[in-house]
Amino acid sequence: MRLNNFVHLRIHSDYSMMDSIVKLEKLIQYAKNMNMISLGITDVNNLHGIIKFYLLARQAGIKPIIGVDIVIKSNIMNGMKCNLTLLAADNYGYKNIMELLSESYKLGYDNKFGLTVEIDCLLKFKRGLLILSGGINGDVGQCIFKNNINLLNRCISFYKENFPNKYYLEISRIGMSREEEYIKYIKYISDTHSLPIVATNEVLFLKKSDSYVHRIKVAIYKKKTIADPKFIYKYTINQYLKNQNEMINIFHDYPESVINSLEIIKRCNVIIPSGSYFLPVFPTGLVDLYKFFIEKASMGLEARLINIFPDPIDRKIKKKIYFSRLHHELLIIKKMGFAGYFLIVMEFIRWAKSKHIPVGPGRGSGAGSLVSFALNITEIDPLQFNLLFERFLNPNRISLPDFDIDFCMDKRDLVIDHVMKKYGRDSVSQIITFGTMAAKAVIRDVGRVLGYPYGLINKISKLIPLDPKMTLKKAFFMKKELIDLYDHNDDIKLLINIAKKLEGVIRNIGKHAGGVVISPTKISDFVPILCDSKGKNQVTQFDKNDIEFVGLVKFDFLGLKTLTMIDMIVKMINIKNIRFKKKKFFINQIDLQDKKSFLLLNKFETTSIFQLESLGMKNLIKRLKPDSFEDIVSLVALYRPGPLQSGMVDNFINRKHGNEVISYPDHKWQHEWLKPILKSTYGIILYQEQVMQISQVLSNFTPSEADILRRAMAKKNPKEMLEQRKLFQSGACKNSISLRLSNKIFDLLEKFSAYGFNKSHSVTYALLAFQTLWLKSNYSAEFIASAMTLEMTRTNKIVNLFYDSRRMNLTILSPNINFSNYSFSVNEHGEILYGLGAIKGLGKSSVDIILHERDQQGGLFSDFLDLCVRLLLKKVTNHIFEILVMSGTCDCFNICRVQLFNNIKDIIKIAKQKILSIQTQQHDLFHLNHLNIQIFSKKNHQNNFELLHERFNNIISTILKWERETLGLYLTHHPIKNFVKEIEYYTAGVRLHDCLLKNMTDRIIISGIIFSVKSSFTKNKNKFYIITLDDSYSRLDIFFFNRSHHVTDKLSYQKNTIVVIIGNLSYDSFNNRSRLLVRRIYSLEEYRNIRMRSVKIYIKHDIIMNNQIFNKIYYYLSNKVYPGNVLISFFLKKKHYFKHKLFDKIYRIYLDNDFLNYLKTFKKNIIIKLNFYK
Repeated sequence: MRLNNFVHLRIHSDYSMMDSIVKLEKLIQYAKNMNMISLGITDVNNLHGIIKFYLLARQAGIKPIIGVDIVIKSNIMNGMKCNLTLLAADNYGYKNIMELLSESYKLGYDNKFGLTVEIDCLLKFKRGLLILSGGINGDVGQCIFKNNINLLNRCISFYKENFPNKYYLEISRIGMSREEEYIKYIKYISDTHSLPIVATNEVLFLKKSDSYVHRIKVAIYKKKTIADPKFIYKYTINQYLKNQNEMINIFHDYPESVINSLEIIKRCNVIIPSGSYFLPVFPTGLVDLYKFFIEKASMGLEARLINIFPDPIDRKIKKKIYFSRLHHELLIIKKMGFAGYFLIVMEFIRWAKSKHIPVGPGRGSGAGSLVSFALNITEIDPLQFNLLFERFLNPNRISLPDFDIDFCMDKRDLVIDHVMKKYGRDSVSQIITFGTMAAKAVIRDVGRVLGYPYGLINKISKLIPLDPKMTLKKAFFMKKELIDLYDHNDDIKLLINIAKKLEGVIRNIGKHAGGVVISPTKISDFVPILCDSKGKNQVTQFDKNDIEFVGLVKFDFLGLKTLTMIDMIVKMINIKNIRFKKKKFFINQIDLQDKKSFLLLNKFETTSIFQLESLGMKNLIKRLKPDSFEDIVSLVALYRPGPLQSGMVDNFINRKHGNEVISYPDHKWQHEWLKPILKSTYGIILYQEQVMQISQVLSNFTPSEADILRRAMAKKNPKEMLEQRKLFQSGACKNSISLRLSNKIFDLLEKFSAYGFNKSHSVTYALLAFQTLWLKSNYSAEFIASAMTLEMTRTNKIVNLFYDSRRMNLTILSPNINFSNYSFSVNEHGEILYGLGAIKGLGKSSVDIILHERDQQGGLFSDFLDLCVRLLLKKVTNHIFEILVMSGTCDCFNICRVQLFNNIKDIIKIAKQKILSIQTQQHDLFHLNHLNIQIFSKKNHQNNFELLHERFNNIISTILKWERETLGLYLTHHPIKNFVKEIEYYTAGVRLHDCLLKNMTDRIIISGIIFSVKSSFTKNKNKFYIITLDDSYSRLDIFFFNRSHHVTDKLSYQKNTIVVIIGNLSYDSFNNRSRLLVRRIYSLEEYRNIRMRSVKIYIKHDIIMNNQIFNKIYYYLSNKVYPGNVLISFFLKKKHYFKHKLFDKIYRIYLDNDFLNYLKTFKKNIIIKLNFYK
């Protein structure tokens, strides 16, 4: 039995992010347990949670009261800012609260103080509102404590005049100072002016014991610690959800204030309408909307058929089939009333294409619609791929169509702006999202506010697995160490207990990645809006689910980087085609059976290929060996946890390669009618559409009934499944299919439907995947340049693409101050020119200055002095000149990079002198234009070769170090290149790239240079290393424990050391990749001196009389090597044969890298042969 004594009218949910921790679900449960008949939510300046509250409350049998707490500013009150609570008495009031909030946000607000509502705005939207005076912080309360009787009387008169019989004087007893004094005055005002009093208890947490947790939440919001003297906590321990008896006892001396809460809920009767959809009106002039729709679809299909079937005879035959399907879809769309929706989507997609904004081929089930294809909404012919319209729209299942449209990520906002202009900015808005306090983050937040040491907070946080869906409850289940810490450390116990209560509480707001809502009238007729402090960038106050509840339609405008990349490549291709007078290239006209594409795919070179670049996908490609577009469609559907873990993938691969008999669908239970449906997937039920088709063929389901079966199987509701099974068996029986067979086939449908994928989505994404694959195969340089441009801020991606280009025999040139652009580009020789934007430390503003000076003002830079003079005038700093030299951007001036760097300061001084002479218009007495910069020229060192020779290795090392720092990779040279043949002997030609995809478990030897080393500890305090190896073709992270093998700290932490690693490969099925178990690790020098027997040096006969070379080598052997076991011997070489030893002296040395590099400087005159132990 429910009591009818008091109702809470002022509850803040956690959508009041600054002051509440009340979650709506728990609030309703608490209220229900306390037998409350009604509740009022009045969040601060927003209605974010109103729809969810309304639905939850009604479901629990609790009457929802809708309101909002605002700050009002009034000229009547001399500009005073006061609190006020608005309650919606009816639907007019609810609509007016939405309007009032929306208009106030559009006017802008002060970020520091938040939204303020002007009194005129309140008067404009006063209909249907009840007003609570705001308590001590309201205008009446402030007048009382300012002892301003005149102002108080003006205030009372204002509300009595404008809100007759709708204004309540609010009182509370929550422990604030001067409450009782305020209540006495309110009683006097009530009696004097005949105004009702109502008792409230502003609720910010559910239980009294949660007050400390609430204090922590407020501190998190204010970014303070609770010990900080500047942290002000203005709330009290009494702001919890008191039961009715508590409230009656608290206000025993003012019983009318409690009774009035009941009177208010009787006056509040809001019914939020739902179940209808409100589409914007698509302008068609005087033509009927549906007639216009049919006309557009029919004309569009005619145009499509001309492209699909160029032969008129063939087209005539196919036309009947296509138009029959078109008319079927049109009738369903008319019946469901969605013609306008299709036309709206058609219009903004056609507009985007007319403005050369790349649009995706489709996404999701919308690609199954022929109408969509005819209207140019999608680019997939659904009949070609056997896609079903009812998977998208089902007349027996009324729900909104949902087109997710991909646009070029750089130009998506232009399309949204177009829609705003077309339908009115007041009628279009993006959609809000809400971020909650997640498991890992809430530990850090609470720990910081409590003032705990960073190390302790970090220790606990690291134990929470990195998973967006992770909860503290799951983490405790997975991590025993968390339980141990919780049980044995009181500080940690306190932190975690608080974190558990705050986990899931709303923390912040965001903007939906692509969601845009278009309303038939202004948005605020349906949904309140939120703006930034300047009144711009509006978003809805409701999330996407609540927007759908009130009947507005969401359109998804998604930004896809792949489309941006394709657009960049196509533009490069067409610039080249213009130069060579070739036809314009269109990406939609490529051959989907292109052999070069499948050849590249089966080499697993899928970096930056849409959907196909992950390591797990590469392994699947290796196993499947796709050789058709249909196989790529299957790849997209197969590479998901369900199929991978179920064994379906293994069956699919075995059937494709003839290692398993193809059955339709199972060798025990199959039917010949299923072969046409399952042939493309080797008898495996892979797609949801196949489930639908099987039910139609075997059991005579209509397309709509088939879709309902698909949905029932996805939900796995036992009652619904039993009903569907009976219908399936009944239909099969009419087709003379035995009960046993139909039952078994239904079992198989049920099993596979758990992993079935939407084929429409798979086809569209496979098309994008193939387009990128085709471009990479046929225009490799343009592809790599575009991909690198899009990844300029991610060095690891640049590195992967750089090594991709190496394996594809492409040339990437160093950045060039005279020819490089901000982006990567391709020159007329097919070489990739490094983009200035990818140079670390340069910055976009500096690049913009350089390019503007070069391309729009002074032209190419003639030399480094010219560069300095022109850029110093633009206020470019010395550091930028250093970066340009270190990265090789100034190599085009034909000056040694190291020498130029060492003289930068002197050159800049000279440049400044030149600038001064220009500015003062003095004669160039010292001919600074012709300064002896030539002393740095490489060709002037030709006569001083010996000097350069001695410094050569140091110069190369310095250049490579600089390239690592500025480019993140070795571009002009690689330290390992000097030893490639030797390393190939040790590794049997296995490169780091090969390791990732090898399935073998035998011993393997790999080699590379240590690019970086990190160390860490396991939870058991065992030290392990992560070494990144680089072999000039790829990079590989290798994990190993110190105890696994002999490895010194000196070796492990020394970058640029070339190492040889011996280990075993194993296949990690969990991560779907190969893993290397390291057995031994050596430096290259160590391993060489274990494996090498001798070095034979053959000196050419025609220079044997010149003792200079021999003497140099002899001197080196005598003075600069250590003794060891490698035998060094010299031989004479004539034109076609080798001769005897030159002398009998034997050298046994430790063969280091320096000696081998030294020998290679004489490579024109000697031949070196290395001999190894077997």
